[in-house]
Amino acid sequence: MQTLIRCISCDGYGWHVDDFSGDVETCDWCGGLGYVYRYADGSDHRIPPADWARVADTLEQLEAERLRELGYTGSAKKPWEQEIRKGTKGGANPYEAD
Repeated sequence: MQTLIRCISCDGYGWHVDDFSGDVETCDWCGGLGYVYRYADGSDHRIPPADWARVADTLEQLEAERLRELGYTGSAKKPWEQEIRKGTKGGANPYEAD
């Protein structure tokens, strides 16, 4: 039996910043997901791509919890609802006629 846990290497971010070069690198432990499987024996393993659809809802819940721990209190907005994107192509509502 395995459970989903936050990656202990990147703490759920899915990436690291190299201390020397400043380059952003994908976390080797989780492969960029931020979460891994923990098995009964205590070992951690990447979540295989074949499992992503099956665990997607759980990953969303875990990520929402992580963001709350960081102090985020809002909810996701569609790109066209975001002030910073208004007036840009990324901020256009695809459901409205131009």
